[in-house]
Amino acid sequence: MDEKQRYEAGMKVRREVLGDAHVDRSLEKLTPFNGEFQEMITRHAWGDIWTRPGLPRHTRSLITIAMLIGMNREGELRLHLRAAKNNGVTRDEIKEVLMQSAIYCGIPAANATFHLGRNGGGVVNKFEPRTNYVNVAFMGACGCYFMTSDKTDVC
Repeated sequence: MDEKQRYEAGMKVRREVLGDAHVDRSLEKLTPFNGEFQEMITRHAWGDIWTRPGLPRHTRSLITIAMLIGMNREGELRLHLRAAKNNGVTRDEIKEVLMQSAIYCGIPAANATFHLGRNGGGVVNKFEPRTNYVNVAFMGACGCYFMTSDKTDVC
């Protein structure tokens, strides 16, 4: 595969994982300063690594989330938490990664990620439909879901 093909394969995966809207926003923000960097990310992270057959995207998402927790990279973590849903990752699987990360990355790192559900625009909230106010109220108590008394999101 040549560099152009690698870029095209990477862009395809990047769009499938992160969504067209996010990728389009990123491309609109290209400048002479960051353009080469963005091209490199697309070619190597998405075209070389995310296209490899050795692990399914679902597993790659979980691994990426765990590493970003350990590195305390909230912006990228928020992005990959949202993207994980596109790879079939469930809310319960993310919770298990957070629990595992608490032991191996530290309680503060995992705790900060649990708070992304509450303070980060409801990132983890997107994984399951809100069908039951009692259930949602319970989830809000652990920092994942919040609803007002009229059952609307506030995350």
